[in-house]
Amino acid sequence: MRKPAYRVGLAVAAATVLALSACNGDTPEAPEIEPDPADENGTEDDADGGDDPAADADEEELAAAEDVISSYPREETVFTSGQQWGPPSSWNPIPQSGEATGLRGLLYEAPFFFNPHTLELEPWLAESGEWVEDDVYELTLREGLTWSDGEPLTADDVVFTYELGENPEVPWSNTWTWMDSAEAVDETTVRFTFSEPRYQSWDNNLYSVSIVPEHIMSEWAEGDYMSNQNENPVGSGAFLYNTHGQDRMVWERNDDWWGIEALGMDFEMRYIVDIVNPSNEVALGLLLQGQLDLSNNFLPGVNTLVEQGQLTTFYDEAPYMLSANTAVLIPNTEREPLDDAEFRRALATAIDVDAIVSGAYGGLVQPSHFSGMLPAYEEFYDDSIDGFSFDAGEAESILADAGYEDTNGDGYVETPDGEAIELSLIVPAGWTDWMEAARVIAEGAQDVGINVTADFPDSGAVDDARFSGDFDLLINNDAQLTNTPHTYWEYLYRQPIQDQMYSGNFGRWDSQEGWDLAERLAATETDDPEFQEILSDLQELHQEELHAIPLWYNGMWAQYNTQVWTNWPTSESDTPDHFASTWGGYWQMGGLATLADLTHAD
Repeated sequence: MRKPAYRVGLAVAAATVLALSACNGDTPEAPEIEPDPADENGTEDDADGGDDPAADADEEELAAAEDVISSYPREETVFTSGQQWGPPSSWNPIPQSGEATGLRGLLYEAPFFFNPHTLELEPWLAESGEWVEDDVYELTLREGLTWSDGEPLTADDVVFTYELGENPEVPWSNTWTWMDSAEAVDETTVRFTFSEPRYQSWDNNLYSVSIVPEHIMSEWAEGDYMSNQNENPVGSGAFLYNTHGQDRMVWERNDDWWGIEALGMDFEMRYIVDIVNPSNEVALGLLLQGQLDLSNNFLPGVNTLVEQGQLTTFYDEAPYMLSANTAVLIPNTEREPLDDAEFRRALATAIDVDAIVSGAYGGLVQPSHFSGMLPAYEEFYDDSIDGFSFDAGEAESILADAGYEDTNGDGYVETPDGEAIELSLIVPAGWTDWMEAARVIAEGAQDVGINVTADFPDSGAVDDARFSGDFDLLINNDAQLTNTPHTYWEYLYRQPIQDQMYSGNFGRWDSQEGWDLAERLAATETDDPEFQEILSDLQELHQEELHAIPLWYNGMWAQYNTQVWTNWPTSESDTPDHFASTWGGYWQMGGLATLADLTHAD
């Protein structure tokens, strides 16, 4: 008897997404829903009332999601989705990736919380922390911290956690190239001594490294630190592991959490149920029906739903979302003519980013500052620098002045040596917003005489090409919001160039000057006047080199339904302003605080 309801719900969701996409501009790729083989093949079965395998699959997905939702008391449960792309399989916080949604933040905690609006650290497990000498940092834990199995959480746990980094596979192992020691002075005090203090990087460590229980993980073999699934996890956080399945991760409120008293923070909901990502169509249907409270997926057309009052986002007008990372066009500077700064400048000047913002995204994102630094770092912009901007005529002039001419009349310029130019811009197949952006970029380049085509291999092939340097052009957004703009410049200028580049500088631009400036920035405190001076030097150097071309700010996708839970973060003065995200690393940047401020809609 429930089958017809699924049909109606999915039909409404599909019609809504399709209608909204029509309101967002001329982009042919919207809406971003799961590929439908029946649509692509143009089968006639649907017109005749026959079976639609894709629709049936969506019905099954919706039915499964509704079964999950009906299993928990609605008035005590917040349902989320948007981070988990497969069944939860690891509760190990050490790798800092691939873990069950919410693990780092709900169960495992860091010494500090990071506020992205103020760019300041706020005490969490730590009561305080300070540089007592130029190269010595002392961290003081709160009194009375406990693990969920009743064992005390002490300075020994903090030392154990950081000393895990002496294993080169552990993500914070690089810290030990500039830190000498971590010492437990007493039960609540840890002293860190540094050979080369890197103030920016250390602040990042203080909120991104989750403290783990020595009495449990010291029993693991050293080779298991990254691979142990840590089933039945013991943490210190506000929520505890309840259960998981192929389609869900369930956390239950920890009524003995230390933060209830110490932070004055409690939670009305008993359960957090994260649903493994359904298709965009199903996610939107669940949101509109009030069965999903928070989606952290990109859902095209949400702007129209916000304007109609059906869903809520942080802003009630463009760009609707807070900015989370910068989408950057990466030229492979080891290939001609992308090794020529003037050619790269012409390419950058040929890109109509406003067309991407309005077409591919319907206003859900905003154009990047020429530096690429996120709006959170706006105070550090140096607008005295002449940054690039879209100007097709200027792009043509730059090409001509640099010796690039169309010598054979095919409409495309050749190199100064007369060699043909054929460039491929790759983005993952199925990423319809990026696919449309790639088309806009290619068309803009072609309009000024640069032969660029947009190609769409699968995401794994794009990853392999990015790491190995086997590409001409690609788009990447690994430059995420953190406590400091240093991480962005480290991403752009990372050295040395290696066969496989996993952490940035994918275009393999060999600039020792840029790397030296980034390293100086890491070792400079934010309130030191030299901090801004270095940032200005980096912005100026980047505009000279343009080895990476900032395009737009990807949104921190977050859309809420307020039928069951209210007081979601918005830009209004009478609501919280947290970053409401379930993405890995964001729980300690606003996700947990978002939950604490929710109230039942009654």
